[in-house]
Amino acid sequence: MKIAMVGSGYVGLVSGACFADFGHEVVCIDKDQSKIDRLHDGVMPIYEPGLAALVDSNVKAGRLTFTTSLAEGIRGADAIFIAVGTPSRRGDGHADLSFVYAVAREIGESMANDAVIVTKSTVPVGTGDEVERILSDSGTEHRFAVVSNPEFLREGAAIGDFKRPDRIVIGAEDEFGREVMREVYRPLFLNESPILFTGRRTSELIKYAANAFLATKITFINEMADLCEKVGADVQDVSRGIGMDNRIGSKFLHAGPGYGGSCFPKDTLALLKTAEDYDSPTRIIEAVVKVNESRKRAMGRKVLDALGGADAARGKKVALLGLTFKPNTDDMRDSPAIAVAQTLTDAGVEVAAYDPEGMELAKPLMQDVTMVDDPYTAIEGADAVAIVTEWDAFRALDFARVKKLANAPVLVDLRNIYRPDDVRALGFDYSSIGRG
Repeated sequence: MKIAMVGSGYVGLVSGACFADFGHEVVCIDKDQSKIDRLHDGVMPIYEPGLAALVDSNVKAGRLTFTTSLAEGIRGADAIFIAVGTPSRRGDGHADLSFVYAVAREIGESMANDAVIVTKSTVPVGTGDEVERILSDSGTEHRFAVVSNPEFLREGAAIGDFKRPDRIVIGAEDEFGREVMREVYRPLFLNESPILFTGRRTSELIKYAANAFLATKITFINEMADLCEKVGADVQDVSRGIGMDNRIGSKFLHAGPGYGGSCFPKDTLALLKTAEDYDSPTRIIEAVVKVNESRKRAMGRKVLDALGGADAARGKKVALLGLTFKPNTDDMRDSPAIAVAQTLTDAGVEVAAYDPEGMELAKPLMQDVTMVDDPYTAIEGADAVAIVTEWDAFRALDFARVKKLANAPVLVDLRNIYRPDDVRALGFDYSSIGRG
């Protein structure tokens, strides 16, 4: 069948390439001419392991194409996915749905055949109702159904997540929508991937509820890490001990500098706004958001403490290793590294940073930070080294070389990738999260 994917960013491009790999005919649509030109040249707009090869193989097979024309792209499509951005709106934190609604209006004006319109973007409860109204008001004579199909892709592992999902959630209000979506996901039906059909509003809420719960798990273990430091416990053992309980599970219980990225920050804010609009307070999520924001600056102060405190830190140098919110992505959105770097520069600390993929996107966000080409250049002359993102490249540092290059053997491990005793045995002043 033919699938049109409106939006060729992270979600749209990964989803489109994977659908093409399943054997569907896929057209990815984007208004950004330069992005489409780069895709035609085989240049990916994002860093995602395996994506370039997947796109290339399906373009060569004739199953994946790109265009800037929505009318052309959706012609003959059985399913039209809306995969445009829904950033946090300034002022109230609600999801900005202007791109979604603009696409819906253009689809209504351009429809040339019956089709199912699918919101792939993360959207608040009730968005599908408005998309349906917009399409109805467009005066289209063609049959349509509006379906919610939220994505659950992890950056850095998105292709595997799409092809081997924990679940597929489809919110549809009629059999036409359900029938087309069964065909869209038929390859995964055959692999017996769990598929949950719900109402449309239920599907929209599932995505927000899932991300909010995961953000809560992260924030919980981070607060336990702070308590561990006070009482002399080890947060990694605490995490293992509670994670072995099947009711809790081990995932998202890794203490660190706080969550960031494209989903958790904006989705928790959007859920808070939705709850407020419906007069149904979500106090737990409210606390999660506040604690997480405070934590990022606290991690900067932790580095200052390793330098002897804020007063002693002025004029010293720190090497930041890792800038993206997580490894295997170039995504800098709400990365803890931004707050850490700001806290340090506010205290008069010189900061040199290295990240394997994120420096180009980091530069405009961290203008007072010097970007360098490798970790050891950042470490040269540093009074402390801080690991902010757990890239594999930082898991096997040459500590003899670090000791030789740095002004002082001070390591602040904000991701707990090293064993304290091992590093201290090498003569380093070592601090980490929740391990004393």
